[in-house]
Amino acid sequence: MRRVIFNQKGGVGKSTITCNLAAIEAAQGKRTLVIDLDAQANATRYLLGKHNGHNLPTLVDFFDQMLSLVNFGAKDIDHFIHETPFEGLFIMPSHRELETLQDKLMSRYKVYKLRDALNKLSDHFDAVYIDTPPAMNFYTRSALIASDRCLIPFDCDDFSRQALYTLLENVQEIREDHNDKLSVEGIIVNQFQARARLPQKLVKEMKEEGLPVLNTCISASVKIRESHEDMSPMIHMAPYHKVTQEFLALHKELNNS
Repeated sequence: MRRVIFNQKGGVGKSTITCNLAAIEAAQGKRTLVIDLDAQANATRYLLGKHNGHNLPTLVDFFDQMLSLVNFGAKDIDHFIHETPFEGLFIMPSHRELETLQDKLMSRYKVYKLRDALNKLSDHFDAVYIDTPPAMNFYTRSALIASDRCLIPFDCDDFSRQALYTLLENVQEIREDHNDKLSVEGIIVNQFQARARLPQKLVKEMKEEGLPVLNTCISASVKIRESHEDMSPMIHMAPYHKVTQEFLALHKELNNS
């Protein structure tokens, strides 16, 4: 199963959700891969810790070799996959120079290359989670084309709600034009404040409207920030914390659907 975590708005928790769901998958015995397509490299820092991808082949190297007219000596995708400190969890790390490559990659129409490379790994990983930048760009399109399911983080803001409609249209366009296997698996309500009126109102209205809002919400918590600082997903840093239990419930909901 390949999941892309996508929202064109920044700060909604894409990297946090990607890494925590992937860490749970790996902790439950599944060989799991995270692909960090965001040049900010938050997922890379979260999972590689101090190593942070230094001196490792990254997605920049993976995409850069596609621009060569002569592909002799090109490396297979497994050359760019690295172990994390967490058993069963692997990553294709990001790099800030991804931004400088995307115009060239788009002009050369390399948008199917990630999908083609991942098809070669179908027997190597039980699950793939793809983190994306907060934009509908080359890397996001590549991820949507390469994935089976799309998860959309939502941070209980009315502006974010209005942006959801455009986002869903973009996903539908990718489905119709490039990847008929792609489906929106659900909207994840993140940074949820159960006692606040507005989040409850927005979630209720979205469900009544028929939007695919998942039942499990992820609460706002300072523990998530501590997890980022500790560079350790919640299942490893605080396995009995409320937010960890919410991530476990979300993972169960997704895999029972």
